[in-house]
Amino acid sequence: MTPTALTLIRPDDWHLHLRDGAAMADVLPYSARQFARAIVMPNLDPPVTTTVLAAAYRQRILAALPAGLAFEPLMTLYLTDDTPADEIRTARASGFVHGVKLYPAGATTHSDRGVTHIGKCARALAAMQEVDLPLLVHGEVTHAHIDVFDRERAFIDQVLIPTRRDFPQLRVVFEHITTREAAEYVAQADGRIAATITAHHLRYNRNRLFMTGDGRTGMRPHWYCLPVLKRETHRQALLAAASGRLGNGARFFLGTDSAPHARGDKESACGCAGCFTAASALEMYAMAFEEVGALDKLEAFASFHGPDFYGLPRNTQQVRLERRHWSPPAELKFGDTTLVPLAAGETLPWKLAD
Repeated sequence: MTPTALTLIRPDDWHLHLRDGAAMADVLPYSARQFARAIVMPNLDPPVTTTVLAAAYRQRILAALPAGLAFEPLMTLYLTDDTPADEIRTARASGFVHGVKLYPAGATTHSDRGVTHIGKCARALAAMQEVDLPLLVHGEVTHAHIDVFDRERAFIDQVLIPTRRDFPQLRVVFEHITTREAAEYVAQADGRIAATITAHHLRYNRNRLFMTGDGRTGMRPHWYCLPVLKRETHRQALLAAASGRLGNGARFFLGTDSAPHARGDKESACGCAGCFTAASALEMYAMAFEEVGALDKLEAFASFHGPDFYGLPRNTQQVRLERRHWSPPAELKFGDTTLVPLAAGETLPWKLAD
């Protein structure tokens, strides 16, 4: 029997971009109405490299939160070649910093000050292992000779496996995985590694970059993200991982990687990478799980596995999804401009209840 409603323990978002200032104030409510907590990415300009900067950013987020919405930002630091070990210890002692983000230099938006070689971070990584502060990785290499569709697979071999060998007690979150190789690696590894999976990588393959909803061809910049969408075989592997059919399902949890960009910055000669999914994130996850007959697995993926891995209590409040057809709007306010949410104009069968 097809369910007409789903009630879930309120989920968390374990990978979220909120930006800053007026733009942040416009996108924050979409996440806060769905999620109790979120791991907030530090790739501002300039990046959040210290605990002091993370504390200030946290206060700006809380100040922008609309009245009546309960939401806890879980802060992160931006790892650089020069991050001191003492800064890692300070971050852990703060109580509000919950991870350190590794961006390979040049991998994605505002990553130019990221890590040029993982070996330069040895002292910081050792301190993270010592105080049990997770390393959150954007898992792609950036070498020009490696095909963009192979960069995640190369990262596993060239960076992730050697790093985990050198720091075996380091907890690692392999962020926004996109390939069968990444899903299989995490499913088969020990319990010190987990992975987030986005709604858009569960719902779309790379064909969606080149066609509209009616099948016409053309470049679709609002589906462009990094890591880029992959082949259908990889999407199916992600669905299997998220729904627990690949192996240990507790290793995988929700992380939207919702990344807002102004419409003009997406629809330009060098469009920004990132999909704004916060306006319909939970609804799109429900669609993906329903596709593989696994709606009964959605709550664990969305609400349990993440806090369990991060060592935080599970939420107790609930949210309700109702079977109701609706479409995300064509545009949303974004500071002094607008953005286009992913799935704008598509008909979605689930709607988060007010």
